[in-house]
Amino acid sequence: MAYLEKTANDVREIIAATHTNVEEKEMFGGLCFMVNGKMCVGVKTERLMFRINPDKFDEVVEKDGCRPMIMRGKALKDYVFVDTEILNTKKKLMYWINLALEYNEIAKPAKKKKG
Repeated sequence: MAYLEKTANDVREIIAATHTNVEEKEMFGGLCFMVNGKMCVGVKTERLMFRINPDKFDEVVEKDGCRPMIMRGKALKDYVFVDTEILNTKKKLMYWINLALEYNEIAKPAKKKKG
């Protein structure tokens, strides 16, 4: 898996300060932090993925280094990527993590696949 260990440690520390139901999974070529059973933050080498409130999408996608996650040619309104070079301070990283944690409280969990 290709992800920045220091960044993953910072994400781990920030989330652990307020949440205990956290699981880490290697997925999408990086490390994903699941909070309360829901995808919240993903760490890769060149970018982080944040699950955010779709109501805030238009506002946050305009920020430096942020871009929508594109799936099958369409922008997902509840996921964004942020370049790691933009997240060069703990304060900036905390801003994005807090957006993801805020949405995590009201987000619906992914549907379980029937198997």
